[in-house]
Amino acid sequence: MDTQTLTAFFMWCTIINGGILFLWTGCAMLAPDVVYRTQSRWFPMPRETFTVTFYAFIGLFKLFFLFFNVVPYIALLIVG
Repeated sequence: MDTQTLTAFFMWCTIINGGILFLWTGCAMLAPDVVYRTQSRWFPMPRETFTVTFYAFIGLFKLFFLFFNVVPYIALLIVG
């Protein structure tokens, strides 16, 4: 696999996962009550626990997004 193919792959991974992160964060900021009501039907838990868990998963996803998508893409741009 050549550098151009890898660069294109990580570019699209970054775009797709960045869009998911943007959508997820937007839902958390703009409609937290709707998200809580929807999720509490499937997984009943107190609101405080849900909030902590929700933001912890957003933070974890952001770290994985940065380390496994953005950093390799930037490294390939520098090398290429």
